[in-house]
Amino acid sequence: MKQLLLATHNRDKAREISALLSDLNVDVLTLDAFPQIGPIIEDAGTLEGNALLKANAVYRATGLPSLGDDTGLEVHALYGAPGLYSSRYAGEHATYSENVAKLVAGMKHFPPRRRGARFRCVLAFVGGGTGPHIVEGVCLGSILEKPRGLGGFGYDPVFLPSGSDTTLAEMDLSLKNEISHRGQAVREMIPRLREYFK
Repeated sequence: MKQLLLATHNRDKAREISALLSDLNVDVLTLDAFPQIGPIIEDAGTLEGNALLKANAVYRATGLPSLGDDTGLEVHALYGAPGLYSSRYAGEHATYSENVAKLVAGMKHFPPRRRGARFRCVLAFVGGGTGPHIVEGVCLGSILEKPRGLGGFGYDPVFLPSGSDTTLAEMDLSLKNEISHRGQAVREMIPRLREYFK
């Protein structure tokens, strides 16, 4: 079976992306299968740059078609923070709950009208033969005062998508993938992957 390498160790991301790619008939691998690939320093300065950096790095290391992902939560009242630093907002090795707690504490004085935010996901595909392909997905919403839901990961318990009554953490995976930033980005990427793997 053909293989696609996701440039991540994050099993939550891999689970969501793999579910979205289930019709492609490819074996989706993660960096867990390649322990010889060390940490990839994400220092490009943009989500696009980091996604491409990761895809290029693992493609060069393995020769396998590679998909890099970088995602950020951008809160308007915080001037776009945590943004690039979403996964380490509360510190280099912060847990999901620590990041959420810092965000909730930082937002406690903002009224509902000033709680707007957006999730952005950028995917970069590198497969050789042609140049890289980059797509983006965006999910608009707002930040709640306290977490709701036990599903999802990251900031999902405090992110309420626009027009929804449930947070990303209260949705099952299929519903979340329908509306989420990552779901949108993967669906945008699928035609390129189909062309590559045909």
